[in-house]
Amino acid sequence: MRRVVTVIIATLGGLALLASFHTSPGVVTKTVTRAAGAGRPPAGGSPPTTPSTGAPSGSSVPGNNAPSSTAPASTALTIVGPVESNDYGDVQVQIVVRGGRLVDVQALQLPSDRRRSAEISNYAEPYLRQEALQARSANIDIVSGATYTSVSYAQSLQAALDQAGV
Repeated sequence: MRRVVTVIIATLGGLALLASFHTSPGVVTKTVTRAAGAGRPPAGGSPPTTPSTGAPSGSSVPGNNAPSSTAPASTALTIVGPVESNDYGDVQVQIVVRGGRLVDVQALQLPSDRRRSAEISNYAEPYLRQEALQARSANIDIVSGATYTSVSYAQSLQAALDQAGV
């Protein structure tokens, strides 16, 4: 009887500690430039060919995300999407539009404050990028195990596409 009471008290104490545990997501900004071989799409798929993400003079810059009305159709327009927060951190994408079509997308921020969040982000990012480039829209499949990141990625992507008028 004494052992049962001890187990119940220990269990309740553990549950109380667990209930009082609070986390706060942090964000590490991911650089856009990649080393050779980094950010490859998943095995079995070939990466879509994309032009350089350099922003020409007619392109948009952060803080001024309106597309240029005088830019010719062959000019690349770079748009930075808004930061979309979720329970695990912030997600933000940057897109390149040329001739009214999405030609490149890069994740600027992905959840990475915890080791597991970083692992999930590193796993999901190539899939999300490949999905966006194939769909040429924000209508992308959610990556299993990275639901929150996938939804935030699609939201930031859609907002950037809206700003670009695509």
